[in-house]
Amino acid sequence: MQIPRTKRRTTSIHSNRNDRQNLRDMLPYIWDYRGRVLLALLFLVLAKIGNVGIPIILKYIVDALDKAQHAAPILPIVLLLAYGILRLSSSLFNELRDAIFARVRYSAMRRLSNKVLKHLHNLSLAFHLERQTGAISRDLDRGTRSISSILNYMIFQIIPTFAEFTLIALILLNQYDLKFAFVIFITVLIYVLFTFAVTEWRMEFRHTMNARESEANNQAIDSLVNYETVKSFGNEALEAKRYDDTLAEWENAAVKSQTSMSALNFGQSAIIAIGVTLIMIFASQGVVEGRMSLGDLVLVNAFLLQLFIPLNFLGIVYRSTKYALADMDLMFKLLDNKPEIQDASNAKPLSVGEGGLCFDKVNFHYQADRPILDEVSFKVPAGHKIAIVGASGAGKSTIARLLFRFYDVTGGGISINGQDIRYVTQATLRAAIGIVPQDTVLFNESIYYNIAYARPNASQADIIAAAKLANIHTFIESLPKAYDTVVGERGLKLSGGEKQRVAIARAILKKPKILIFDEATSSLDSKSEKMIQVALSQVAANHTTLVIAHRLSTIVDAEQILVMEHGRIVERGTHTALLNTGGVYALMWALQQEEKEFVF
Repeated sequence: MQIPRTKRRTTSIHSNRNDRQNLRDMLPYIWDYRGRVLLALLFLVLAKIGNVGIPIILKYIVDALDKAQHAAPILPIVLLLAYGILRLSSSLFNELRDAIFARVRYSAMRRLSNKVLKHLHNLSLAFHLERQTGAISRDLDRGTRSISSILNYMIFQIIPTFAEFTLIALILLNQYDLKFAFVIFITVLIYVLFTFAVTEWRMEFRHTMNARESEANNQAIDSLVNYETVKSFGNEALEAKRYDDTLAEWENAAVKSQTSMSALNFGQSAIIAIGVTLIMIFASQGVVEGRMSLGDLVLVNAFLLQLFIPLNFLGIVYRSTKYALADMDLMFKLLDNKPEIQDASNAKPLSVGEGGLCFDKVNFHYQADRPILDEVSFKVPAGHKIAIVGASGAGKSTIARLLFRFYDVTGGGISINGQDIRYVTQATLRAAIGIVPQDTVLFNESIYYNIAYARPNASQADIIAAAKLANIHTFIESLPKAYDTVVGERGLKLSGGEKQRVAIARAILKKPKILIFDEATSSLDSKSEKMIQVALSQVAANHTTLVIAHRLSTIVDAEQILVMEHGRIVERGTHTALLNTGGVYALMWALQQEEKEFVF
């Protein structure tokens, strides 16, 4: 029996896109630099005038030299100098165009990137939990680069080619027989239509080729990462066959892609050859009949060849533009996402006072058929400490998320100092709350930066004081670079306990009225835990404190302990009272005491 292959997901770059709207949305970022844009366009026109002028001067040079054969030889020095000046001016104006437009392009990239990042930070937690960080990063990176690509194609490829085509058309229509302009127009039109049609046809081969290449690489890496499993089950041949089957599909697509590229190149060359041949026939006939000079023959031939130099890249530009528009669309779709949690229209700053906290019959669910909290009610008086305990999945951490208003309650209400948090601004609400999470994630920056993140304008003395209170100052000072030590991505250079102590220092530095400790000592050894407990007790003395705990030993001093099961509060009371009750809490305590005895 063969193991079924994972069903592949195919996506189209044409699906559900609005390229015109996206281009309109991009215009404001360019309009602010309209003076530079107009100047860049002026330089573009001047560069093309110089470019088109080169064949014209070349015509006069050829005619002058042709006449010199029948008279006294004269070197057309003025024409030769003019030829050199036009070549130089074409290059100069092209470079000036690029230099002037650089500010427009890179400013648009910077401002749009910043707008998207701000927007992503404003989106709800639910959005970020459902999306892959790598996918968002890729969309942002490709989207901002697509702005540069589209502007590059428009300003440096499409518009210049159109401008040059227009200038050549005007000269041909004004100076020569209509058939020359007709042949060039028809040749260019057929060339463009042929290139678009073949490029569109062969893009599917390229998509398949890229997809199978990525799939093959993933399969190879996956089999090597799981080397022991492959060897244990003796499935080396299976892995090789999976890899080869995918590469076979890649090979077929690659052959079709290369074959179609050859067909495209030959077709383009054939169109150019036919157009040039017709022009040469008409021009040669004109020379023989005395209606045209040798310079005219050189001129019209040079015009046609000059037009096809940028058109040779038309297929690449067309394909790249489509990809850039698709990438831009993904970025603008990110901007289309609306934050689920928004400030009410009449939201006011939170007047936190002493930070009294109240949950009143709070209900919450992520999905309607899966309730997380059910009629949860409790109060934490200002300056007091309450602990919440329960098994995993009981809803403990959800309470912290609701308090930060990462989600809104689906029933009941949460208030601070008598104010419903749904009707205060999110910024002032979150400024009033500090948290030490269970899984501390740090920035890939220095320890100093990570502690100071809570209050960026804090003094060095305040930061050191917070570190001492969190019992991490001595450890930091023992490091070669002390507070300047970089902690690595997600803080991986620090142990779990060290990361949590940095998080505790950060929460202390913030000086919030309300403190949440979400399994704050879960990664600490017993000695560090006791030291931190003293520090936390000192910090909590002047704060409204909510402790979410797994280790019951850390919350025995809480004024009230709430025991949760399946989203409901099933017991509440002091540590002693709950033990005397002999209920859920007493059972949890007994089990943890047995585990401690077993460890020792």
